[in-house]
Amino acid sequence: MFSTLIDQFWSLTLSGIALGFIYVLISLGYTMVYGVLRMINFANSEIFMFGTFATIIISRDFLGNVDGSKSLPLPKLILTITLCLVGSMIVSGLVSVFVEFVAYRRLRARGTNKLATLISAIGISIVLSEFMRIITNSRPTLNPRVLEKKSLFEIAGASFRIDTVMTIIFAAVLFLVLDRFVKYSRLGRAIRAVSMNEDAAKLMGVDLNKVISATFLIGGLMSGAAAFFYTLTYENTKFNVGFTLGLAAFTAAVIGGIGNIRGAFFGGLSLGLVEVYASSILGTEWKSVTVFIILVLVLVLKPNGVFGEAVQQTRA
Repeated sequence: MFSTLIDQFWSLTLSGIALGFIYVLISLGYTMVYGVLRMINFANSEIFMFGTFATIIISRDFLGNVDGSKSLPLPKLILTITLCLVGSMIVSGLVSVFVEFVAYRRLRARGTNKLATLISAIGISIVLSEFMRIITNSRPTLNPRVLEKKSLFEIAGASFRIDTVMTIIFAAVLFLVLDRFVKYSRLGRAIRAVSMNEDAAKLMGVDLNKVISATFLIGGLMSGAAAFFYTLTYENTKFNVGFTLGLAAFTAAVIGGIGNIRGAFFGGLSLGLVEVYASSILGTEWKSVTVFIILVLVLVLKPNGVFGEAVQQTRA
């Protein structure tokens, strides 16, 4: 049962880290919104899904790439990766802002309770998913291979494939940029101020609607980046692709202490590793089951998450 895990430990670890970074970026969409509104953005999985389709449309229809066994010439490869990454982030960011305006802002302005906002978020999530299902006829959409999946080098039996290395490096850079932005920028300080005390932030002149829209935009940009890396690696998407990954990313956010950006980082990496290790032992059909079991265990044993204490102190 454990032979595959033992024989391919370092290779599985590398795959788990790459998958974990995708979870980290998606979980930031949950974490950012919860940190400000204390609400779970259930449409974040659909925001991710729109990013995957944006990546494919830009690569296949806008740039005219077709599936091939060899990588694109370097200039076109750089152009494709840049436009797909930026385009996916922009589309997901705009969809996220749309969700905030439709599902959150009007209800918040009327002073409705959180249950109504929660139901509204679930409703817009279903609308986005069904919209994509209708226009794609529920069929999977393939992404043309633009990057040859060749190994750059090997260490301890682990093959560092080019798409895996790109995912890890670029996702880590995006996370560090976001962490520095929230900590040191003026808008980042406003986001943290609203998270600590909404009423006090308003009295200090913080534009609440602007901060909340910016928070949704940032979360959407991160989910869009995750969508690009997912599509680059797995080369396909579907209208419900966000359901499983959204559940896993939400679990990662809960593990780290939802509302805590650095907690989302450690939660995503740890979940990615556990999921890959469990799949090697139990089989890939147990991936979703493993995620759900971990979510239940965290909620029962440590509902505030590993870094939840810091979040509670911030809210005091």
